[in-house]
Amino acid sequence: MPWQTFSHEADVGVRGTGATPAEAFAGAAIALTAAICDPATVAPREAVTVDCEAPDLELLLVDWLNALVFEMATRHLLFSRFELAIDGTRLHATAWGEPLDVARHQPAAEAKGVSFCELKVTRQADGQWLAQAVVDV
Repeated sequence: MPWQTFSHEADVGVRGTGATPAEAFAGAAIALTAAICDPATVAPREAVTVDCEAPDLELLLVDWLNALVFEMATRHLLFSRFELAIDGTRLHATAWGEPLDVARHQPAAEAKGVSFCELKVTRQADGQWLAQAVVDV
């Protein structure tokens, strides 16, 4: 799933695209990890289940990414692999990662939370889904 980060003042934008909203959300999650460290350095050793529900897809994206920020902060994990299903405005996911190793992962920032700034979940003209938000780092 394609992903990217983008500059946004003192924060970092995260963006994912895919054939489905779930693929786009997974891409945005990889971009969230990329805002912290190189996702290729994170081994998918431990699984964490995440469930979210929101009134619409944009708020679901915020809840999803904030749930990952919470799991990273409380479990001291970084994530590199995601499988998720979205049914309407309900999300069920498994995120795989490993404990933060400062020497190996060399984190550049700490994600503090996801804002509503530049929040967008939409189907683009080419049929691909786009999911983006800004992360406070």
